[in-house]
Amino acid sequence: MTIAQTLIEEFEVQAPVTRRFLERLPADKLTWKPHAKSMSAGQLAFHLAYVPGDTAKFVMANPAPAPDFSALDIFPQPPSHGAILDRLDESVATVRDVLPRFSDDDMRATWRLVAGERELVAMPRGAFLRNIMLNHWYQHRGQFSVYLRLLGVPVPSSWGPSADETVGFTKSA
Repeated sequence: MTIAQTLIEEFEVQAPVTRRFLERLPADKLTWKPHAKSMSAGQLAFHLAYVPGDTAKFVMANPAPAPDFSALDIFPQPPSHGAILDRLDESVATVRDVLPRFSDDDMRATWRLVAGERELVAMPRGAFLRNIMLNHWYQHRGQFSVYLRLLGVPVPSSWGPSADETVGFTKSA
């Protein structure tokens, strides 16, 4: 199995889990924030929706220019709950399209993030995908689970049962 295939295999298991989390966000709570310094629930949900696909596209360039985060709205407020789910669908399709294009040599190759002439990151492309496309995604999904809990929304199971939902194979008959 190639490096890309192992990432895709994990992604295919986790994408529906993330969708279950996003589906539970009440449409009337998109602008809700647990704290003044926090992203809104909609912003965090939208971030969860676009991270995998945007990361997969981003690593196609090598070196990749660092985004100017001061000029970007990096955490946009989505216009609707449907826009979040649509963006997740686009993101999933992008990962499925882009990742198989990378050979093991591409995944092992040093991928670079640069700001002008300055190198900010240099690591194997596959490691960057693991860290940002997946691990970063999981970290924010955990953060989102706290938002759901604070909103009184049942939290889906992910790798095991939540306080609100058991995993399929542990449910009693």
